[in-house]
Amino acid sequence: MEFIEQKIPGVFIIEPKVFGDERGYFMETYRKDLFDANVAKTEFLQDNESCSTYGVLRGLHYQTGEYSQAKLVRVIEGKVLDVAVDLRKSSPTFGQHVAVELSSRNKRQLFIPRGFAHGFLVLSETAVFTYKVDNVYAPNAEASLQFNDPALQIHWPVPESEMILSSKDRSGKPLSETILFE
Repeated sequence: MEFIEQKIPGVFIIEPKVFGDERGYFMETYRKDLFDANVAKTEFLQDNESCSTYGVLRGLHYQTGEYSQAKLVRVIEGKVLDVAVDLRKSSPTFGQHVAVELSSRNKRQLFIPRGFAHGFLVLSETAVFTYKVDNVYAPNAEASLQFNDPALQIHWPVPESEMILSSKDRSGKPLSETILFE
């Protein structure tokens, strides 16, 4: 596995070694010893999976306080633009984001530490998205950042008129009004 730190410290692209032959392919998607040594010591507690169609934007979500979550995300089928926004007010990269294309073809993963909002936009007909988290889901600690806040300067490659969002995602708060991390 190759661990590539992004422009925001603590955010990593993880590229697995893929071994292919006439039968298909094999790869390790997670190995605790390598992850702990190259990224961060993290105890993942839960795996989640979603399936979405073209234009679905899920996010930008995060959990606050003691329920904040680090995530290791990947796409099993299809293609998405995955985005992580730094909400740590003491960080020199506060308000900045990392945007990475994740797909079943490139097999990349993205590690997002605690203190970030996260979301993804489906660019293929469908996408199966899976992720590990280091804390359980707590509905009372859930928050959403406004996906189209001009302060974030995120370029979403699907026109907003073609996006499919939940009412929760449409009503996310702008960066200037959101709950922040230290």
